[in-house]
Amino acid sequence: MKLFFSSDLHGCLDATTKVLAAYERSGAEHLVILGDVLNHGPRNAVPSHYNPPKVAELLNRYKEQIIAVRGNCDSEVDQMLLQFPMMSDYAWVMLPSGCRLFVTHGHLYNADKRPALKHGDVIVHGHTHIPIAEWQGEQIIFNPGSITFPRGDFEPSYGLLDGNVLSVTSFDNNVLASIEI
Repeated sequence: MKLFFSSDLHGCLDATTKVLAAYERSGAEHLVILGDVLNHGPRNAVPSHYNPPKVAELLNRYKEQIIAVRGNCDSEVDQMLLQFPMMSDYAWVMLPSGCRLFVTHGHLYNADKRPALKHGDVIVHGHTHIPIAEWQGEQIIFNPGSITFPRGDFEPSYGLLDGNVLSVTSFDNNVLASIEI
């Protein structure tokens, strides 16, 4: 199974275009969007090329392939533009290996506030805009970072699950973090 992860697009058309091109090149079966899809949020500057209606139009072309969760900047008004569900606070992805991915944005559940999980489960979230792929206690924490507003001196990035390897890669093809699950 191959999954592509993106988080915190914040309505940026350029970022969305880059994400979708990378998703196409990756050959992944699903595009997993970790929230903050259309709105830039009150704490962020308006991104260059901010165009939520066009971002929605581009993403809707992939509606059958998208698994999405709600971020803290997403609202019911945003959902009206999108043809795939994105208002759930979390989703479970079950891998053929038996490993479970708990997919969420990160503002409600994260490394510091975990739902009931078993040893070896993976918490996949965005929100912090900081890439990570590492064991923390009993679970793996995985964050693909952000393409629109990367933080912590990191490059814009996305995540990929390819077989049993989770990796965060920059758009310059630098692997920023990687872990085997």
